[in-house]
Amino acid sequence: MGEDKAQVLQQVEAALEEIRPYLKGDGGDISLIDITDDYVVKVRLEGSCDGCPLSMQTLKGGVEMVVKKSVPQITEVVAVEN
Repeated sequence: MGEDKAQVLQQVEAALEEIRPYLKGDGGDISLIDITDDYVVKVRLEGSCDGCPLSMQTLKGGVEMVVKKSVPQITEVVAVEN
């Protein structure tokens, strides 16, 4: 990923900011942990999102969709454990 990593990080953070109000509305939140060299975004689901039975659906159907739309080079969004 190299020198454009900072730019990709900013774009992903901006995409997460779009989603954050919806997560906070349900008592949750999300934090960006890392972006790998092969453009996999690692996030941590927090608050009520951590351990929620619907968290994978939220992650793949909501978060990943918005992030990939905003930053097309992203290949996947995965959750890491606390």
